[in-house]
Amino acid sequence: MEDIFNLRYALDTFYFLVMGAFVMWMAAGFAMLEAGLVRAKNTTEILTKNIALYAVACIMYMLVGYNVMYPGEAVSSFWPGISFLLGADNDPAEVVAVAAEGWYDGSYYSGRSDFFFQVVFVATAMSIVSGAIAERMKLFPFLAFAVVMTGFIYPLQGFWKWGGGFLDEAGFLDFAGSGVVHLTGAAAALAGVMLLGARKGKYGENGEIHPIPGANMPLATLGTFILWLGWFGFNGGSELIVSNVGEANAVAAVFVNTNAAAAGGVVAALLTARLTFGKADLTMVLNGAIAGLVGITAEPLTPSPELATLIGAVAGILVVFAILVLDKMKLDDPVGAISAHGVCGIWGLIAVVLSNPDATLSAQLLGAGVIFAFVFVASFVVWAIIKATVGIRVSEEEEYAGVDVSECGLEAYPEFTSAGKA
Repeated sequence: MEDIFNLRYALDTFYFLVMGAFVMWMAAGFAMLEAGLVRAKNTTEILTKNIALYAVACIMYMLVGYNVMYPGEAVSSFWPGISFLLGADNDPAEVVAVAAEGWYDGSYYSGRSDFFFQVVFVATAMSIVSGAIAERMKLFPFLAFAVVMTGFIYPLQGFWKWGGGFLDEAGFLDFAGSGVVHLTGAAAALAGVMLLGARKGKYGENGEIHPIPGANMPLATLGTFILWLGWFGFNGGSELIVSNVGEANAVAAVFVNTNAAAAGGVVAALLTARLTFGKADLTMVLNGAIAGLVGITAEPLTPSPELATLIGAVAGILVVFAILVLDKMKLDDPVGAISAHGVCGIWGLIAVVLSNPDATLSAQLLGAGVIFAFVFVASFVVWAIIKATVGIRVSEEEEYAGVDVSECGLEAYPEFTSAGKA
């Protein structure tokens, strides 16, 4: 019995770590996608944002965020309390004693593997923000917001669901984070975009919308494929264990449904773009893939593959029209992050009721409403404080020249940009 327990513990820990590494690789996907969808003169700065926010997220979640989200003993179902630093991992002797007694106490994988898997999720949420505010926000005020977002805002709303807080008690279901991760990132991004304003030249005085093409579509496409791959860890790892037949089958189902939803999102966005614009808009197709992935994330286990494809397809349609609506509202989101992660995050939460008999529409709407309202208001306050103290937007001259030079002193494509200036 002890040998079998040791093997299962090791296997589940290894699985958790590998799936966490897959999710960490999504940071590269966000970096490539965003670098491809911004103009050449802003590429270095957006790449700097992405690698720096990942590091900030890792440090803040280690210092305080993980304990806020998963407290040893919460003050209440609304407030978990504040504590700092990671505790020790599971004691091997205590874990083996569980095997000797023939029962589990929840320690079927390393506690540190759980932290690693969770910390890459908070970095994902923060990556959503970086794309929406691209090309006009100062670097260090953005990172100041990242400190608060990853250390406090994200973990608190995460506690309400995944930490056993009041949303979990209310029956709100969110398997891998359509709400806890993606809607959270989108709500924080929306608050920032509203205070930041649109890029110069994006909207005309009479309501005209002027497209601002990205610099590198191959890079954006590569980023989307990386995200697609990383999502297998995002959703598959959220099954938590794999060391028995039932869980192994569940992980396989999650992988299949995740892939199916992304495919449905691509095809639906492609057709919607063709019917709407008369062209196969690649940026819409890429967002269709992400939309489908976000849409299935709240419940990738219980749908059939056919239903998962349909859920992804609805998300692929929604994201196209959501991007158009936000543009009409003059909410400038260069990469479509608010639409793909926010609108489709809400759709994903609602879609849970289509296949999970334990889900209720009222609980799902409650969860979506609470997460959006709290994160939006908290983020708006933080953004507003930063704006009032140090400012959040670069000058008009710096924006015109590109934030690569003003913020980083380095161009991503020096030969190309120099040739263009000559």
